[in-house]
Amino acid sequence: MKSSKVMRGLVVAFGLVFTLISTPAQAQVKTKKNMKKILFVVTSHDKKGSTGQPTGYYLSEVAHPWDVLVNAGYEIDFVSPLGGNAPVDGFNLEDPINKKFWENAVYHKKIENTLKPSQVNPNDYVAIHYAGGHGAMWDLPQNKEIAAIAAKIYENNGVVSAVCHGPAGLVDIKLSNGKYLIDGKKVNGFTNEEEVAVGLEKVVPFMLEDKMIERGGIFEKSGLWQEHAVADKRVVTGQNPQSAHAVGVAVLKELKALKK
Repeated sequence: MKSSKVMRGLVVAFGLVFTLISTPAQAQVKTKKNMKKILFVVTSHDKKGSTGQPTGYYLSEVAHPWDVLVNAGYEIDFVSPLGGNAPVDGFNLEDPINKKFWENAVYHKKIENTLKPSQVNPNDYVAIHYAGGHGAMWDLPQNKEIAAIAAKIYENNGVVSAVCHGPAGLVDIKLSNGKYLIDGKKVNGFTNEEEVAVGLEKVVPFMLEDKMIERGGIFEKSGLWQEHAVADKRVVTGQNPQSAHAVGVAVLKELKALKK
């Protein structure tokens, strides 16, 4: 009789221990399954080469995708090469979406206190988006830490997107198979013609269109300042500021497809 009671006690105790051990893991799986966070990358660079002209991330290229994705229930975090307050360009609050973003207290605080790459866990995110602005041409291509974060998110079956000069951050991303992320994929970004039109073709460190083609990208483009966004194998790219909203919509479509 005693041994029977002892056995029952041991079974109960074992069950309690098993519950205590397994519950956190189950909770973690549930949290990861329901995770809805996206990482936005912005430049820390504030000058256009040696011209002395100010630059930074282009406000609408953050605000317009942000609006689409936040309205769909995603939370956005921000990272920059240096962390902290990122320089802003294209500061037009007559654009209602820009104004909505800039006057959102939560996100205003986030964009003025961007994370450093070392503070980011790529496993927390289902997508990563590179905003443009000319500053991106100087500090995003060679940032290996952010490139590694993007590669990890992509190889976790996530989405990588970029708009305008943001694709400068994609050109040196390599996957674990040794290939460039954009190799063999349809892509676009700020075109050679658009760079010439703004008179900065001899100021930027490289021509973005040429570099994307060099990296194996199948470059698509439309005319000057025309909206153009393309998605191919979970990589979404947009040509110019006019394409920022379309990039947000395309990212959302890619994310919805992953859930099916």
